[in-house]
Amino acid sequence: MTARYCSLAQQPAPEFAPGLAAERRGALIGGSRMWVNGTVLHYYFFDADHRENTAAADTSVIPVPGTGEMRRVPWGGAKEQQDVVRECFSEWQGLGIGVDFTEVGDRSEAELRIGFQPGDGSWSAIGRDALTVGLSDRTMNFGWDLTAPGQRGTALHEIGHALGLLHEHQSPFAGIHWDDEAVYAELAGPPNFWSRDRTRFNILRKLGPDEVNSSVWDPQSVMEYPFASGLILEPEEYRTGLHPHGGLSPSDKEFVLRWYPPVGPPRPAELVPFRSAPLRLGPGEQADFAIEPTQTREYAVGAFGDSDTVVVVFEERDGEPRFLAGQDDGGTPHNATFKVRLVKGRRYFVRVRLYSTWGSGDTALMCW
Repeated sequence: MTARYCSLAQQPAPEFAPGLAAERRGALIGGSRMWVNGTVLHYYFFDADHRENTAAADTSVIPVPGTGEMRRVPWGGAKEQQDVVRECFSEWQGLGIGVDFTEVGDRSEAELRIGFQPGDGSWSAIGRDALTVGLSDRTMNFGWDLTAPGQRGTALHEIGHALGLLHEHQSPFAGIHWDDEAVYAELAGPPNFWSRDRTRFNILRKLGPDEVNSSVWDPQSVMEYPFASGLILEPEEYRTGLHPHGGLSPSDKEFVLRWYPPVGPPRPAELVPFRSAPLRLGPGEQADFAIEPTQTREYAVGAFGDSDTVVVVFEERDGEPRFLAGQDDGGTPHNATFKVRLVKGRRYFVRVRLYSTWGSGDTALMCW
C-alpha cells in the first residue's frame, strides 16, 4: 500500500544579489528560514467543535466529484487529532531546544495556524516562511487521521518543517538513484494523486548542499519518507524499500539542538541607548540583549558592519517574549535598521543571529 506523503507547496528559490561569495550565499540559504533562538512559537487550532459558526475564511472551497458543484470544507479538527499534535509539540520541546511552543486561542496571536482538512494532504510552511502567510490562512494542515497506527510521525514531521527542517530523502548526500517513472506512477495513484510536478518537487528534486539538515544522510530521520519496493535503484539495500521508524532520530535531535541550543538562565547583556554593543559572533551564532527603556518613545534598532544578520525585538508579556518587530538584511549591502515603539517600565529582548561576515571591520548592535 502506498504511503501518504507530506506535500510542500512549491516556492521559488530565494533570490540574492549577483556576485555574492559562495560562503556568504551558502550561509544565507542554510539559515534564512530558521527562527532566532529564544523564540516562542504560538500555535492555534481551527476548531471542529464550532463548525456551525465557521467563517468562510476558515474553510476551503472544493469541487464535488461528478456534480460540477462546489462545497466548503472546514479546517477544524477533532480534539483527538489536536491532542496528537500537542503531544508532538511537547516531544520536540522536550529535547531542550531553545524554542518554546505555546497554544493560543486567538489566531491573530499565532505564528503557526493548524488545520485538519481531509483531502488537502499534510504540509507545513518551512520555518519563518510562516510569517509570510496571511493571518486568516493555515500555515500547517493534516489531511488524514493522526490517531491511526503509524501516523503520529506525520505530526512530528510537519513540526520539523515548522522549525526549518527539510525532506531528508532530497539530500544530495543520500546517493539515491530513483526509478523516476516508477515514482511518478506510484504517486499518481491513491491515496496521494500527485501530479508529476508535485512528485518532482517533493521527492525527485535534489536540494542544494547548503539547504539540507546535515552533510550525512539519515535514513531514519523523521523528515525521511518511507518508500515501497521498486522505487529506489541505489543504494542497493533500499531496493526492497526504505522504512524509517517514524520518530525523532539522533541526527534530528543533534541538528535541531545545534540551531536551537537550550536558552540558559544568565541574564542577557543590557543594550543601553546610544551605546554600541560589539557582536563577536561566528556564522550561525546569536547574541541576546535586554532593553529596559527609561522613557516611552520610538527607538531605532540597528546592526553595523559588513555582515548579514537577522535582528528581532521581543516584548516580555506575562513572562514570555512576544514578537514585536524585526528585519533580515541577509544578502543586501545595507544593515538591518528599523524603528519600534518601546514603553517605559516594560522589558524587551533583542536577538541577533549572524549569517556571515563579508568585510574586515567589526560588527555591532545599537539602539538610539
